[in-house]
Amino acid sequence: MEISEKLLCLFSTEVSAEEDRYVIEVPRQEVETGDIDPDEIYRVALISRESEDGETDASTAQPQAQAQTQTQTQTAPSEPQPPVDVGETRYVEIEDIGKQGDGIARVERGYVIIVPGADVGERVKIEVTEVKSNFAVGEIIEETF
Repeated sequence: MEISEKLLCLFSTEVSAEEDRYVIEVPRQEVETGDIDPDEIYRVALISRESEDGETDASTAQPQAQAQTQTQTQTAPSEPQPPVDVGETRYVEIEDIGKQGDGIARVERGYVIIVPGADVGERVKIEVTEVKSNFAVGEIIEETF
C-alpha cells in the first residue's frame, strides 16, 4: 500500500453511530501536538483492519458489543516520536530554504528535514544523519530521482 507524503497523522479508531450520522473520533494528542487543527477540513482515508492475507489484525479485532461498552484510554506520549531514524534513506522534495541557506523538506506530520546544499524544487535521495525531536538533518546521496 502506498501512503501519501501529505499524511498528517495515523491512528486507529472506531466508527460510532450518533442519531443521523456516523462519527470518527480523533485522539486529543493529534490536535494538541499540532498535527491537525479542529477548525480545518481534511480528507479521511479508511483502511480495512484486515491484513493483505485476509486475516483480521489482532491488535484491532474486538467484538462490536464489547467495543461500544468499553471505555478506551489512550496513553499519549509526552512528545511524538520523530518519523525518521539515523541512517534511514528517504526521497524528499525541497520545499523551502532555511535562514542559513539549507534546503528544507517536510515528511510525515510536517516534520522538517534540513538538507544542506539543496535548492527549492530539487528532489533528492538523502541519508538521515541526525535526529532531534522537532527536526532532522539529511545528507544528499543522490541528486535527483
